[in-house]
Amino acid sequence: METIEPGDEALTKHEYILQYIRQLKIGEKISVRSIAKALQVSEGTAYRALKEAEKLGIVSTRERIGTVRIEKKQRSQPDRLTFAEIAALLDGQVLGGASGLDKTLQKFVIGAMKLEEMIAYIDADSLLIVGNREDAHHYALEEGAGVLITGGFDTSDEVKRLSDERGLPVISCKHDTFTVASIINRAMYDRIIQRKIMRIEDIVAFEDKPKALHASDTVNSFGLLQQETGQARFPVVDEKSRIIGIMTARDAAGNPGSQTVEKLMTRNPITVRPSTTITSAAHTMASEGIDLLPIVDRQRRLLAVVTRQEVLAAMPFAGKQPQSGETFDDLMWSGFAKITGERTGEGWLYRGRMTPQMSGPLGTVSEGVLMSLLMQAGRLLIWEIGKRDHVLESVTTYFVRPTQIDQDISIVPRLLEMNRKSAKLEIEIVDDRGLAAKAMMSAQMIDPY
Repeated sequence: METIEPGDEALTKHEYILQYIRQLKIGEKISVRSIAKALQVSEGTAYRALKEAEKLGIVSTRERIGTVRIEKKQRSQPDRLTFAEIAALLDGQVLGGASGLDKTLQKFVIGAMKLEEMIAYIDADSLLIVGNREDAHHYALEEGAGVLITGGFDTSDEVKRLSDERGLPVISCKHDTFTVASIINRAMYDRIIQRKIMRIEDIVAFEDKPKALHASDTVNSFGLLQQETGQARFPVVDEKSRIIGIMTARDAAGNPGSQTVEKLMTRNPITVRPSTTITSAAHTMASEGIDLLPIVDRQRRLLAVVTRQEVLAAMPFAGKQPQSGETFDDLMWSGFAKITGERTGEGWLYRGRMTPQMSGPLGTVSEGVLMSLLMQAGRLLIWEIGKRDHVLESVTTYFVRPTQIDQDISIVPRLLEMNRKSAKLEIEIVDDRGLAAKAMMSAQMIDPY
């Protein structure tokens, strides 16, 4: 392993410890005490750095194992649950194979059949859900599958030994098989839906330290960094790598080379977290007129930067990821269809049926459902006419009278005004008795240039 010299002034103690952890071999155990001893830092400093490493996904702490260096997980397959997440969801007890808790499973198999019939379904990276059947536990482990024992049952020492040897978890929980399957299926379905949501961490690499200035740097320092990178704006950080400002070429223009960045920078810049959605970042940059967003952790330490160009390049894909899961909005809108050839002014007409699932506490259609339908129709109209991404700014809704379930309704969105920056619409819901609800909606258009 490459050594890190404690005297390296370019690294803070925190960065120094994180770099040390990154150089450990995958699977190597690590502790607060071992870090403190190896790097000659206090245990408090080591503890804080180890917690940060866990948030970054480069170490994992598990019961009965301790803290281990792991491969950083990517979000490429967010629908895959790990055995650790299954154990947490079900409040389960890990009986063996704890070293494999970070492994993901591709499918789960319910063992409600004879062993010879199960054999066709059990394979590597699957999870067998079964009761007190040690022959099935043993076979699943031999085939590379984990085991979830329902009903709170234990298993034999031989099965536990095999699970430890193969690094395949055996988990026991108190729930029955049906409840377990329902909980896991719901969790996997939620993960599938998440594939539709693109976040900042999906388009930014966090491995390389971003170029940044310090408050004591000068305009000359800014110029040298600009020549080196070809960029025109940089984050400004303090001695602990916390973001304190943004310095741009416009700030530097006309000032002497000896002038410090601290006197010229824009203070308290807007920042985002890695989990911020692409759509939210695009809205922030468009509404605030900024071209660079610093990405920070909870302590506002700089992790990376993202440009407006990068965010807008990702926008066409932000809400259009292939998926098989449906959100509540998708489910409500699934019964509606655009009626071709029927258009009023700059509006369109959608027709659909109010189902019993849409009812509220009084037996009529829920006001929340009606609002969702009004907004969905408005969004579709904006996209069809403007071919632009947008974010909702405001909606004012009027409910004229209750809407009954088990009847067909029409939704009519009409465009009042649209320009490069905004759009305004009115949307009506009409049933067999006439106007039932109406909304005035405004949206901010996201400029692609």
